[in-house]
Amino acid sequence: MCLAIPGQVMEIEGFEAKVDVAGVTRSISLWLTPGAQLGDYVYIHAGYAISVLDAEEALESLRLLQELAESYPEEELFLRAGKPHTP
Repeated sequence: MCLAIPGQVMEIEGFEAKVDVAGVTRSISLWLTPGAQLGDYVYIHAGYAISVLDAEEALESLRLLQELAESYPEEELFLRAGKPHTP
């Protein structure tokens, strides 16, 4: 299953950007969304912004992802090849 996560564009340099994803800063590529601007929300998949979306949709997506995460026991969220992840 593939999942795209919304993030807000905080910095742009050429086709590279820094985005905020629920308080975590990530570097991504804007090659697929060259029209993205500072402050825009983008869906991120595999290190690329794949589409620009409005703030309402982005915040709703983040809320739903948080709700989903809270509905699973922590050990199930970090399964690796059927085995629990141990830090």
